[in-house]
Amino acid sequence: MDRGPELLNTSDINDLRTALDFLAQTPGQLVSTRVEVDPYLELAGVYRRVGAGTPVAPPTQIGPAMLFENVKGYAMSVVAGILASRKRTALLVGSTPERLAFDLLDALNHTVAPVVVARDQAPCQEVVIKPPFDINEVIPPIVCTKRDTGPFFNLGLMRAEDPESGVSDVTIHRMCVHGPDTLSVSFTPGRHIDVFRLKAEAAGKPLPVSVSIGADPAIYLATSFEAPTTPLGFDELTIAGGLRNRPVELVECVTQRAKAIARAEIVLEGEFWPGERVDEDALTDSGWAMPEFPGYIGEAQRNLPVLHVTAITHRLNPILQILVGPGEEHVTLSGLPTEASIFRLVEDAIPGFLQNVYCHPGGGGKYLAILQIKKRLPTDEGRQRQAALVAFAAFSELKHVILVDEDVDLYDSTDVMWAMTTRFQGDISTIFIPGVKCHTLDPSGTPAFNPMLRDSSISCKTIFDCTVPFALKERFERSPFVDVDLGKYFPPDS
Repeated sequence: MDRGPELLNTSDINDLRTALDFLAQTPGQLVSTRVEVDPYLELAGVYRRVGAGTPVAPPTQIGPAMLFENVKGYAMSVVAGILASRKRTALLVGSTPERLAFDLLDALNHTVAPVVVARDQAPCQEVVIKPPFDINEVIPPIVCTKRDTGPFFNLGLMRAEDPESGVSDVTIHRMCVHGPDTLSVSFTPGRHIDVFRLKAEAAGKPLPVSVSIGADPAIYLATSFEAPTTPLGFDELTIAGGLRNRPVELVECVTQRAKAIARAEIVLEGEFWPGERVDEDALTDSGWAMPEFPGYIGEAQRNLPVLHVTAITHRLNPILQILVGPGEEHVTLSGLPTEASIFRLVEDAIPGFLQNVYCHPGGGGKYLAILQIKKRLPTDEGRQRQAALVAFAAFSELKHVILVDEDVDLYDSTDVMWAMTTRFQGDISTIFIPGVKCHTLDPSGTPAFNPMLRDSSISCKTIFDCTVPFALKERFERSPFVDVDLGKYFPPDS
């Protein structure tokens, strides 16, 4: 692959290709192979070992992104793991792992609206393919496990507009290929594009959409925000503009009254037809869909809306961007916007109290948050639990909150477990909030697992308060080692 000129900084990144150029010059962040790889099972099996990360089953690790340049039966390259590392994600947007959520918040507060460019300025339309076509003949059909019900697109940025108000939304949904030009789309209840679809359906009209695949990492981060931080009508692409300090470029689709990301690698144009439904596992009748973020194969959904693809457009020599999951990349996409949302709401409620938030990979970026707080006065006692309650309000799918003091490294699981061991007593430090709606993909959130639950996707939300009571802070001071500059002992020329 022609890398082009060397990039000097992240301001040069405006699409997937410039992101790959940037990573190629950054040691340890990108590897590639020209060895032929099968898109059925083998490709995902390779990246699972290279860099998929938890909660993919061991052996796995947080490693580099990987470019597969020789995919069996296809001229199209495939890249996995662009955001499968907090460090790499920070590099791609000019941040640090510790500052990422704060920089996302800053972008949220300083948005830049997208702009529409002419078609001759949109690389995503360098090649236009109109029916008849077979999606699986144009784009490598990636199947990750033998239990997958079919090939999925899991990093497609779907964009649509409200048929009544015209406001737009861009989000990622799992999409299974069912036929030459049809996909099932799994919408979590309440997602904004599904609201648009239902409005169009009630009016007896199709809903036009675009699905952009392979884009600037800043766009993927921005579009992973959810309500209440980004309510219905909020255009998440404005956050991506805030991250880059320049507008995201859109282009009018060729066959639909919709707009796509102009610098995407691949775009599927299509529409939802009113009343048409399909079971997600219609091809296999297995009951299963694909690997999902909790670490298990997701159950197939019933009666899903069908997307009819009316055109495929792409760049010359396109690159298919995929997520091999459940893994660190999903944690990044879900967790970072969640951290920013939690921090924003808690800061509004208790200014200066919350120091940082980390959505741990063990929770897939959605289920588990570690909140680092600082008790400043005796009257702050108890506010740590208030902060946890606000976190649950900020993100309804959150299941567990661990509270730690400011002297605990929330990114270090060992340090967090130490706090849970020495600053926690189960009978007085655990707060249960039973019977609350959580996430549909939590396999333990079912009456079969817990007969006390009335229905699926209900959980007992739990707070683990691993903070020291303010009145006892002096008794829990950590061993006071002197701080030194290691540079003195390990000079650069040694």
